[in-house]
Amino acid sequence: MDSTTVIGSKDPTFQLGSKLQSFNHYLPGLLLVGAITALSVWAGNIPWVADLGLGALTLAIAVGIVAGNTLYRPVAPQCAAGVHFSKQTLLRLGIILYGFRLTFQQIADVGTAGIVIDLLTLSSTFLMAFWVGRKVFRLDDQTVMLIGAGSSICGAAAVMATEPVVKGDASKVAVAVSTVVIFGTIAIFLYPWLYQLNLTHQWLATTPQRYGVYIGSTVQEVAQVVAAGRAISDDAGNAAVIAKMIRVMMLAPFLLLLANYLARRGNKAGRSNQATAKQDKAPITIPWFAIIFIAVAAFNSLHLLPQAVVGQLITLDTVLLSMAMAALGLTTHISAIRQAGVKPILLATVLFGWMLLGGAAINHLVNGLLL
Repeated sequence: MDSTTVIGSKDPTFQLGSKLQSFNHYLPGLLLVGAITALSVWAGNIPWVADLGLGALTLAIAVGIVAGNTLYRPVAPQCAAGVHFSKQTLLRLGIILYGFRLTFQQIADVGTAGIVIDLLTLSSTFLMAFWVGRKVFRLDDQTVMLIGAGSSICGAAAVMATEPVVKGDASKVAVAVSTVVIFGTIAIFLYPWLYQLNLTHQWLATTPQRYGVYIGSTVQEVAQVVAAGRAISDDAGNAAVIAKMIRVMMLAPFLLLLANYLARRGNKAGRSNQATAKQDKAPITIPWFAIIFIAVAAFNSLHLLPQAVVGQLITLDTVLLSMAMAALGLTTHISAIRQAGVKPILLATVLFGWMLLGGAAINHLVNGLLL
C-alpha cells in the first residue's frame, strides 16, 4: 500500500476537500428540488389555491412532473444525486417529523367511536384495494398497495411512506399520488354538497360533528379534509381534522404490519422455490422511520416543547416532504404513467365509491352502537 495514500487520506485538509466534493455532488439536485419546493409552498399559501385543497405536497409533485418531462432532462446527470437524496433520505426525515402534527390526546377527543370508525374504514379500504386490484384488474402488488395506502390512510404522504416498504417504482408512486389528487379534489366539493342534500331529505341522522368524523375518516389528504370540513362549519372542520389525524397516526402500525406481511410472503416464496432452504423465519425488515414516527408523536403528546418550536418543526416537515414530492415528480415520466393504463384509475374509483358509501355505512353503524 502506498504510504502517501495513507497519509493523505488522514490529512484534515484532504478530508475537508472530500466532504466538500461530496456536498457539491448533491448540491445541483438539492437546489433544483429546493426551488420547486419554494414555489409550491408559496403557491399553497395563496387563498384560492388553499381553498381548493391543493397543499404544498400536491403542488410539488405536479410542478416536479412538469419540470421532469421538460427542463430536467438536459441537467438530469448533474442533479441525479441530489434528487435521489431528496426522494429517499429527506422523505424519511419528513415522515418522522410528521409526528409533531399529532398527539395521543387527539384520540380521546373523538372517543372510541372515532377510533373504531377510522380502523374499520382504513382496513376495509386497503383490503378491498388488495383484492380488487389483484383479482379484478390484475394490477401488480406495488401499484395496488400504494393506491390502497393513499386511499385508506393519508393520501400522498402515505404513498410516499409506503414506497420504501414495498420498493415501488417512481412511476407507480406517481400514479398512486395522482389518484389521491383526482378523487380528493372531487371530495372537496362533493362532501359539502351531500351534507346539504342530506339536510334536505334527512336520509341519515347526523350532526356537523358526526359528519366531520365521516369526512376525516374517508377523505384522503389532510388539506382536502380541512377544505371539505370547513365548507360545512367550524365544528365539522374541527371534528374532521381530529378524525383525520387519528388515521394519520395509524400509518406507522400499518407500515409495520405491511413490512411483516411482505417479509413472511417473501420467506414463504423462497422456501417453495428452494427445497433445501431452511425452515426458519426470514428477518422482518422494520421501517425504522415508522418506529421513530410513533416515538415523536408520543413525545409531542407530552407538550414539552413550546408551541412556537412545534410550529417551526411542522413547517420544516412540510418543506422536507415537499422536497421529496418534487424529487419524485422530477423522476416521473408521463410515458410511464400512460403505460400504467386506466386500471389504476378504475381501482381508485372503486375505492372512492367504497369510502363514500361504505364509509357512510360504517360511520352510521358504529355511531348507532357506541353512542
